[in-house]
This record gives sequence, C-alpha cells and structure tokens, in this order.
Amino acid sequence: MNKFLITGSAGFIGSALALNLLNRGEKVVGIDNHNNYYDPKLKEARLKRHLNHPNYQHYRVDIGNREKIEEIFQLEEFDYVINLAAQAGVRYSLENPFAYIDSNLVGFFNILEFSKVYKVKHFVYASSSSIYGLNSNQPFSEHDGIAHPVSLYAATKKANELIAHSYSHLYNLPTSGLRFFTVYGPYDRPDMALQKFAKAILSGEEIQVFNFGNHKRDFTYIDDIVEGIIKVVYFPAEGSNNWNRNKPDPSSSSAPYKVYNIGNNKPVSIMSYIEELEKCFGMEAKKKFLPIQPGDVEDTYADIQNLSEQFGYKPKTSIKKGIAEFAKWYQQYY
Repeated sequence: MNKFLITGSAGFIGSALALNLLNRGEKVVGIDNHNNYYDPKLKEARLKRHLNHPNYQHYRVDIGNREKIEEIFQLEEFDYVINLAAQAGVRYSLENPFAYIDSNLVGFFNILEFSKVYKVKHFVYASSSSIYGLNSNQPFSEHDGIAHPVSLYAATKKANELIAHSYSHLYNLPTSGLRFFTVYGPYDRPDMALQKFAKAILSGEEIQVFNFGNHKRDFTYIDDIVEGIIKVVYFPAEGSNNWNRNKPDPSSSSAPYKVYNIGNNKPVSIMSYIEELEKCFGMEAKKKFLPIQPGDVEDTYADIQNLSEQFGYKPKTSIKKGIAEFAKWYQQYY
C-alpha cells in the first residue's frame, strides 16, 4: 500500500483520481482550499464520494500556506505526490490574475519544494494543452516548442514545467508534467462549456458559441484522463541517456523529467459537441455566435504517441458516450 498526496482533491479531476486510487487499495491524503471560484456545494458533492473511506484523509488547506503544507508533509510521509490544485480557467485569468500567481506559482512551488525535502518517489503535476498557445503545428506534440502562451493561465503552466525541470536537474527529483486536453464528464466545473451549454439549453436561454462555432477541441473524458495519470504515476521519470544538448527535446531531459499529453487524439468541432448534448436533452439550443475570446487557442489536437508507446495508453470513451454520461449526471444532480 502506497500513500498518495492529491492536491485539489475536491476538484473535478482530483476527486475522480482519489476514488480510483482508493479502489486500488491505496492510501490517499487530499488537500483542497474549497474556494468559491464556483459553487462550493459541487466540491462537497464530489468529496462526499470518498470522504469517509477508511484510507482517505482530507485537509482543508490552501497550497499557498507554506507552514501548514510543510506540517502535512512531515506528518504524512508521502510516497507519491500529484499536484492538481490550481486556479483554473483561461478567461478568469483576465479578471483576477493574482489568483493565478498565488496558486499556480507560489502554491505549486510549495508542493514541489516539500516533495524534494521529504523525498517523494515521484512528483506528478497538471499542465495544460493551453501552453501550446500560438503554435499551429497539429497535432500538438511534446517535442514542439511552447514559447508563446496566449493567456496568463497558460504561462503559469509553462512556468510549472520549467520549475519542475530545474528541480529534477538540481535534486534528482523525478517529475512528470501532464498536459490535459479539455477534460469533461460528470461533476465537471460549472465554468466549463458543457455545463454552460446544458444550463442554457434546459432553461431556453442562448448559448454563446465563440469563434463563430469554428473551434475544434480534443475533448477528453474524465475516466480517460484518470487512466493516463495512473499509468504515469507509478513509474518515476528517468533521465534519458540519449538526450542531446545540441538538439534538446522539450519532452524529456538528461534529468529525471518528462512531459506527456493526455488527450483523446480525436478533435471534435464545437458544433458537433453541442449537437450531441442537444440529442441527449431532446432540445435544440438557441445559439449566439461570437468572435474568438482573448486567450483562447483556436484548435487543440493531442499527439499521444509518447504516452501510448511508453504506457500503452489508449482513450476509450467516445464523445457520444461521454456526453450521454454527463447529461445523465447533470439532470440527476441539478
């Protein structure tokens, strides 16, 4: 039995991951600050699924609280750390940039530093497909450069990867960054497109369709995201003997450092995404077509070759099935 720390454990991905690990017989310690970025009742509903499990311990703490975080590390003695806590949302970063610095940089650093101090076996953390920014070379590959983010959120995620590499190099701490591609499914966030669309359709209101409906997204179902995390976390990153300083590959290093895309590898147009939801509800959406929003990436498409070759990763959930599962949950929950 291993002991895992999951930060953001009342979040969409964190809670689903905690359930998976507990079902595998592992011990899980969760940290979440339960902030009010969206309705905290949804966080409580997620947490309720595993809060009383005998192998689960929960702390209501902000990862920016350095003293409290060190106390937890000292007390719990973790084998593995999975840092999912972050201020999410590209658009909100235009309104409240300080929240991204506090959580995604200061908080991230606290978890990384104490992972080093208390010698965890593997530090795994959430990155994002948003970091590809102005890069239009698709599918997005970890081997491509990511020097041009188009939002502060994306910039903080790129910074996480850079800081993690420095720690892998300096302290031989195995780190793996996971670039998630548009995660969706039951219990997802209310600020994400699927919940916004569902609410508008069922209430007869207009849905806002940005980029005039021309977006494509590599929508990835929550279970497939969790599967990818599980496949990576048990195998601490190792330095590559073939890594070439003259032609540096951004996806790896001579240090124990890796980054991986976790996506569905099948981009879907936003209009097709909406149509599947309309079918589930038996209602047609009223649509308002708008220009692309500042900070948005036009299209996303995950190259998952690295994850597939190294770990046998293969996403299993079609958009049709995934949206049907979401719609069923949404109507039951709300």
